[in-house]
Amino acid sequence: MGQTAGDEGKTAKDRELLSASAAFDGDSSCIGAARHLATGFLTEVQAVHGLPVSERAMGMTELVVSELVTNAVKYAPGPVMLDLTISKGGVRVSVWDSDPVLPDVAATDPQRVGRHGLEITLAVSQGFEVHREPVGKRVTALIALADDPGGSIAGRTAP
Repeated sequence: MGQTAGDEGKTAKDRELLSASAAFDGDSSCIGAARHLATGFLTEVQAVHGLPVSERAMGMTELVVSELVTNAVKYAPGPVMLDLTISKGGVRVSVWDSDPVLPDVAATDPQRVGRHGLEITLAVSQGFEVHREPVGKRVTALIALADDPGGSIAGRTAP
C-alpha cells in the first residue's frame, strides 16, 4: 500500500488500516450511495480480509451511515464526505459536512415526527464523537463488528 498525502508521520502499520472514503455533492441521491459504499466495504472486509462482521454490525453500520449522511444533506449546504475505517474491533463511521453547528439530541417528545437520527445513532453505537473542523464539523460513530452479549469492544465494557 502506498503512502498518501497527510500520512508522512505514520508507520507502515498505521497505513495498513482498512478504509474506504467518498465525497458526495450533498444532494439526497448520495444517501443511498453512502449506504451502498458501507455495505460493500464491510462485505469486502469480511470476504477478502477475513474479519468477522455480524449481520447486526452490517445493518447497524448501514443505518448509522444513512442517519449521519441524511443529517448532513438536510442541515449543511454543499459537499459531504464519508470515511469508513476498521479500528479496534469496530467500524468507525465518520461524516464531514460544511455546517459548523454541532448536532444535539432533541428533547423527548412522543408527538415529534422525525429528528430521531442522532438518538438512533447514539443508541446503536459503542462510541460517538463530534468535532468542529476548520470548515464545518465531523461526526463519528463506532460500531462493533462482532456481536458481544457482554457489550464490550476493544477492552471497553458496558456499565
